[in-house]
Amino acid sequence: MSTSRTGFDLTPLAPERVVALADSFTPEEKHVILHQGTERPFCGLFLDNKQAGVYTCRLCGLPLFESAAKFESGTGWPSFWKPFDTEHVTEISDVSHGMRRVEIRCKRCDAHLGHVFDDGPAPTHLRYCLNSVSMQFVAAGEPLPLRS
Repeated sequence: MSTSRTGFDLTPLAPERVVALADSFTPEEKHVILHQGTERPFCGLFLDNKQAGVYTCRLCGLPLFESAAKFESGTGWPSFWKPFDTEHVTEISDVSHGMRRVEIRCKRCDAHLGHVFDDGPAPTHLRYCLNSVSMQFVAAGEPLPLRS
């Protein structure tokens, strides 16, 4: 078992478990989460969410970002300047669509989350740009829904 600094299990999920967890998702949600799609800007459920809490992976429940790191980027997608734990997010070079970008995925289940850019606010100057469909919101004080 692999455990992050913050104490969460990072053991990769088996491919058949990932498929089972995504079984109830819509075709669009599966496209974004399992096949590196992107939801349309300014339509995501969490774009304007101002509640205190934690954004977790929609597929496996791993904590990804805290509401305290969320900021208004004006891009049309929920944006954060740092992850809950850097070990929870994997960065992958993405040269699709004629661009150079860095894709971000959940470390545990490999779900596509979005991309990270170097035009965010201090102190990190990073902008983690997320698809709302890739996340679940857990209000402050509620238990985190880590699924295995």
